[in-house]
Amino acid sequence: MRYRLMGGTALLGALALGLPAGQAATAGQAATAGQAATAGVAGTPGLPITDISKACTGQNAEVEQAASASGQDIYELWMGCHGSIAFSRSTDGGRHFSKPVTLAASAGGWDPALAVAPNGTVYASFMNSTKVHTFPVVEASFNQGRTFPQVSKLVPSQRRNWGDRDFIAVAPDGTVYLTWDYGPSAKAVTYICTHGGSCAFATGDLNVVIQKSADGGETWGPIVEVSPGFPASGADSAPLVVEPNGRIDLEYQGYRTINPAKFTLAPAHSYFTSSVDGGATWSPPVRIGPGPLTMSLAEWWIDGAIGMDAAGNLYATWDTQHLKQDVGWLSYSTNHGRTWSPLIRVTPDHDNATHIVQVAGGRPGVAYVGWLADNSPGGYALRLRVFSISRGWLTGPIQVSRQFGTSQVWPGDTFGISALPGQRLALSWGSAVAHEPKPPSEIFSTVLAFPGMAG
Repeated sequence: MRYRLMGGTALLGALALGLPAGQAATAGQAATAGQAATAGVAGTPGLPITDISKACTGQNAEVEQAASASGQDIYELWMGCHGSIAFSRSTDGGRHFSKPVTLAASAGGWDPALAVAPNGTVYASFMNSTKVHTFPVVEASFNQGRTFPQVSKLVPSQRRNWGDRDFIAVAPDGTVYLTWDYGPSAKAVTYICTHGGSCAFATGDLNVVIQKSADGGETWGPIVEVSPGFPASGADSAPLVVEPNGRIDLEYQGYRTINPAKFTLAPAHSYFTSSVDGGATWSPPVRIGPGPLTMSLAEWWIDGAIGMDAAGNLYATWDTQHLKQDVGWLSYSTNHGRTWSPLIRVTPDHDNATHIVQVAGGRPGVAYVGWLADNSPGGYALRLRVFSISRGWLTGPIQVSRQFGTSQVWPGDTFGISALPGQRLALSWGSAVAHEPKPPSEIFSTVLAFPGMAG
């Protein structure tokens, strides 16, 4: 969800993981950051773990990822390079990555997002601000990420507004959709900040809005309200997917606004909504999960993700805080979000650790679920498991990175996860693994392989 206070502050990242005793899956043998490591399932090798940000000085965190339909082109976007938005690409399926570059107009930017259009256009978005506006920026590349010549700033007419987390997706017909968190008054927002993390919201005119472009991101339509109750809907963080017929499916985090006049917030739930008319109108929100399981006000990470498999089944992930335990959850829908399955527990540990849970849909009936957690004494860890609608969990937690990153260094609020053809999965994450008092954070990437795994 979360607003990362910038002001020249260095961004920090951390990540790695451990594997519970008795799990057969292995991934990687790296002893130091950047060393080659393999990753796979039950002995099946994947690609080496690559430090893709080592040429980008400063701290690097909060990576997002997208891939072409062929899986040969993998794109990474993150906060780094001394307070800018950094980009790198692979044209060989994740084996090698280009030297990072910083995007235009990205100094001081935060909350990156990526999408690839059917024609190969790469869209990179992020938030930025001036003294009087906070707004998304969308940049477009028409040559597979070599350059980003088109820069569009979606500046609202309202001065001194509040804005935060953007997400971007492209429809089969090329229409580009961007959601972001918007409020008419930045003064209405107050924060709960966590050492080693980001900042959450105590009060605020939080609302999910959407804008769209029909000309390749050059011009954008007006702000359209998605979450009901504007300007006090209490909603933020709205990832989205677009179905083959153009239907937009969206999950968002919805807080209960207990005092609309003061924008006072109470703990949140995950909600689903959809649009069949290009984002002009939205279905009544459907709460995913039972009432007692909520997300606390102090939760600082981006909580909530949505994925779609090749058959159109939807998957939602998030985590809740209840009875002094933080638990990651999965739910799926086989009817375009009208109803959702009972909750399926993702995270096996019993503690109050941070769990940043994300999902990517794979072949029909299969989803890949990853989570970043600091439940280990060693620090942050990334885990992954594979889910089947017909068979349940196909794997236990799979180790992705071999080193723990200090929990005192911000790992970012997100990581990258993309399903590739051939039952492969691309992953990227931030990690501060160097053994020094204030270790620099880097961005790492790998590709896992799951050959022959029946769903």
